[in-house]
Amino acid sequence: MGRIHELSDILADQIAAGEVVERPASVVKELVENALDAHSSQIDIYVEEAGLKSIQVIDNGEGISQADVLIAFRRHATSKITDRADLFKVKTLGFRGEALPSIASVSHVSLETSTQAESAGSLVEIKGGELIKQQPSSARNGTKITVTDLFFNTPARLKYLSSRATELANISDIVNRLALSHTDVAFSLVSDGKTIFKTAGNGNLKQAVSAIYGLTSARQMIEFSGADADFAVSGLISLPKLTRAARSYISLLINGRYIKNFRISKAVVAGYGSKLMVGRYPLAVVNIKLDPLLVDVNVHPTKQEVRISKEEQLEFLLTKAVSQALSQENLIPNGLENLAGKKAKQQLDFKQLEIGLNETKGAYQFKNQTPALPKKPALNKEVTQALLGQGQEKSSPKTVVKPPALIITDKAQLKQAAVKNWDERYQQPTTPPKDLQLEEAEVAPTKEATAVDEEASPAEAVRFPNLVYIGQFHGTYLLAQSDDGLYIIDQHAAQERRNYEYYRQAIVKVGQAQQELLVPIVLTYPTSESLKLNQHLGDLQALGVKLEDFGQNTYIIRSHPAWFKAGQEEATIREMIDYLLTDQKLTLAQFREKTAIMMSCKRAIKANQHLDDRQAKELLAKLATCENPFNCPHGRPTVVKLSPKDLEHMFKRIQDSHQSKRKEW
Repeated sequence: MGRIHELSDILADQIAAGEVVERPASVVKELVENALDAHSSQIDIYVEEAGLKSIQVIDNGEGISQADVLIAFRRHATSKITDRADLFKVKTLGFRGEALPSIASVSHVSLETSTQAESAGSLVEIKGGELIKQQPSSARNGTKITVTDLFFNTPARLKYLSSRATELANISDIVNRLALSHTDVAFSLVSDGKTIFKTAGNGNLKQAVSAIYGLTSARQMIEFSGADADFAVSGLISLPKLTRAARSYISLLINGRYIKNFRISKAVVAGYGSKLMVGRYPLAVVNIKLDPLLVDVNVHPTKQEVRISKEEQLEFLLTKAVSQALSQENLIPNGLENLAGKKAKQQLDFKQLEIGLNETKGAYQFKNQTPALPKKPALNKEVTQALLGQGQEKSSPKTVVKPPALIITDKAQLKQAAVKNWDERYQQPTTPPKDLQLEEAEVAPTKEATAVDEEASPAEAVRFPNLVYIGQFHGTYLLAQSDDGLYIIDQHAAQERRNYEYYRQAIVKVGQAQQELLVPIVLTYPTSESLKLNQHLGDLQALGVKLEDFGQNTYIIRSHPAWFKAGQEEATIREMIDYLLTDQKLTLAQFREKTAIMMSCKRAIKANQHLDDRQAKELLAKLATCENPFNCPHGRPTVVKLSPKDLEHMFKRIQDSHQSKRKEW
């Protein structure tokens, strides 16, 4: 008798469950996706003990007929594809026919369902892959499926689950993504009898973001859009002041399917350029529409990993669209907002504009009208407007411009976009100045020299205000005024931005002026590092640093680019080499970027350094000519603003709202 035999269906389903059903959140994902594929307009999810005790999903979709209800629990049984050709044009979230049998093999499943065409429904119970009950049930609108005793027959799986709080957070996260990808469906998530969140299902993405991430976050997000011959991208991105410590807050949705893709997330971040602090990432919801033939979703059982054709073209389009949307915004932070504590912000009463929310029994209910003002003291309306940016003084009008869609239609332009290299952000510089510390030469920005992450014509972008210099404070900050308020400028961050935009251009000129060294620099590295360094000698030479191999892992440098800061040549070269040694996948464009940021910081004036009036005025004038004058290369703001209303409030020249008649909104 042969040793090879076919596994039973139940054992095969349990093996498949190892990939499909990793934790309670996996069960929720598969069941909710089935409900979405059934064209449900309302989906309610109930979990107990983070899904370990029970998970229940109720929808109002098409339901399952009596003839199909048992077939649905068979492995690879599906109604979503029929032949091989359908596999390459999948439009549904599920298609493999693995979810239900995998879930039923490691839990106790109860399914109640019916269709509109049938007068009665079906009730089916399966435990550990075995049918234990089947009977008719009363007709209902859609499907109710309950999963209990998850992993009862695979106790080893339970040992590797996280705490209940973490498992509940995983469930909430996956439902959040599904709600963002299907804003026309009303979702609710209830845990142990408490409503966690609820969406309206009215198709408004911003309202869905508000229900999930909070109203404050939703109000700090802006729309973006773009399209070319193959892709259409749209969604919401946060302003640079709203960031998170991880990329996980970037939700990528392809044809309504939530996916994970590092390169696409990176393209979104690239659209911000240097507007973000190092190690900080935006909050974003990115909808990508494309022909199903351009994406392969049959890569992983969870279907969160996909393969996209023409991915570089998509990345370029996305980066441009994000950059263009941000270029329409005034990114100067309000100083009073930074000073106000969280408690004060929470007490602010404000008109909800497009987002109407009423809190009822712990759940958010959306309405077309604005909510009534709570019966508690509120700040003066003018101060409220100043804090929240909903109103502007007459002397400080703010025009809100909806970012236009980025359209690429020309075939030649499309081809160029698909192969455009990041090196194009660096252009040929003018002659390097003798001393960049308040002496650098003007580098007139051209359309070609504009960086991808900051590209916008002067007519489109929100420009830097005209400032009148007042004086220097604490040897660190410059004070200036304009018609609309007082501006405080960080002198180090301001010149660092100016230097960065110079070096970003100067650093690509291979034939640039070289400064010969009277005493050559000698560097020695261990063999392990020397072997890595030898692979990047060309990258260093592209930046004007030529290392001559002197044998025994030793290198000699006889000259360096003229724009190196005097006295720091060796330290600068060592730091450049460290970049290459710590990141072997560093591209030439990324290497140039890191070096430009490093040089801009090294040659910027420091805190507690006195500037005379001429130097300060010159710095302000040059900051105003920058492509992005609002942030240093590390993402810190260069300038903050205090409006006259802010100052009047700080000095109590404005009466509090409780002393005046309250205006009902």
